[in-house]
Amino acid sequence: MTLRWDAFIQHVQERGEYSSRQEADRAARVVLALLGAHLVGEDRARIAARLPETYALILLNPLRAAEPLDAERFVRATAAWIDGATERTAAWDVSAVLSVVADAVDEDLLQRVLLQLPPGYDLLFGHPQAT
Repeated sequence: MTLRWDAFIQHVQERGEYSSRQEADRAARVVLALLGAHLVGEDRARIAARLPETYALILLNPLRAAEPLDAERFVRATAAWIDGATERTAAWDVSAVLSVVADAVDEDLLQRVLLQLPPGYDLLFGHPQAT
C-alpha cells in the first residue's frame, strides 16, 4: 500500500523532530533525490510505488551520480544540499527519511536495496546488519 503524503511527511517530521512539515519535506526531497541516484531498476520502482507521488517522482527522476557514494559521503552530500546543514544535522535528516522509507517497504525489498548500496547504509535506514 502506498503511503499518503500527509502520513509520510508526518512520520518524517516525528522521526526528525522537525518543527514544521516544510522542514520535513525539504529533508525528504533532498534525501530521496540522492538515494534515487544510487538505486536502479525494479527495486527503485518498487520503493517509489510505496511512496506518495511527489516523492516517488523525485526518487525515479534523480540527479545522476558520477559514482556511488559511501554512507559517509552520502551524508556529506545531503549537508551540501540543505541550507545551514552540518554533517551531524544531515545524518539526522538522512536517518529520519530513510527509516520511514524502510518502514514503508517489506524486508525482502529493503535487503535487495541494501545490496545495491555501499556498506554502511543499513545504519542510515535504521536496520543494522550483522557483520
